[in-house]
Amino acid sequence: MSRKGSQSQECGSIVYPPGIKWTKQRRCVYQVLLEAKEPLSAVQIYNRVEKDESDGSFAVSTIYRILAAFEEKGMVNKTNWMGDGTLVYELNRGEHTHYAVCLDCHKRIQLPSCPFAHVQLEQETGDFTVTGHKLELYGYCSQCQKAREKKNV
Repeated sequence: MSRKGSQSQECGSIVYPPGIKWTKQRRCVYQVLLEAKEPLSAVQIYNRVEKDESDGSFAVSTIYRILAAFEEKGMVNKTNWMGDGTLVYELNRGEHTHYAVCLDCHKRIQLPSCPFAHVQLEQETGDFTVTGHKLELYGYCSQCQKAREKKNV
């Protein structure tokens, strides 16, 4: 006998991960994250959901609760971008990603690979066990670099 929510659910071509009750709101948020090309803030997710589902059944607080549930189940990764301090979320696809973030326009550029992939770290260093890492590079995208150069000339 299977418990409700213990098996993955399918809707169209989307297979929803098991272990969570799939309400209409959760399905909509999951769909937005699935289609996103970059991490999104809760407000960005809300705006995309509202554009598609304008029946008034969503509030920003609902989005935050859904994201908290997804994070608890390991379905999303949450990051705090330097610069404006906004929390952003992306679907956990089993591989971690690293970004270069522009300090002016906050554009995020995904790095093509993990710069630490070749580093063989000891799994245990003293009293500390390494379980993962995050890397964000900060600087200026090419457009903002050009704008900064024009200001300095």
